[in-house]
Amino acid sequence: MSVALMWEARAVEGRGAELLAWAREQRFDVAPLRRETFRAPQDRVLVITWWDAAYDADLPELPEPAPELVTRAVHRWRFEPVDAD
Repeated sequence: MSVALMWEARAVEGRGAELLAWAREQRFDVAPLRRETFRAPQDRVLVITWWDAAYDADLPELPEPAPELVTRAVHRWRFEPVDAD
């Protein structure tokens, strides 16, 4: 079974590059199967990690950045793959 963890944050205006650098520097004690980092307008940063684990497994997640770097709390979601039709 596998699960994808999604982490999304919005930087304070003009600090998107700093938030992106911060997210890319974060490491886990155990490496995920895969990790991708994205950026979007409005200084948003998205990180998706894939794990070989059950949906409800206790997995490492990226922490909250410093409050002065973001405009709101980080959004987090878990997803599990589904078979293609």
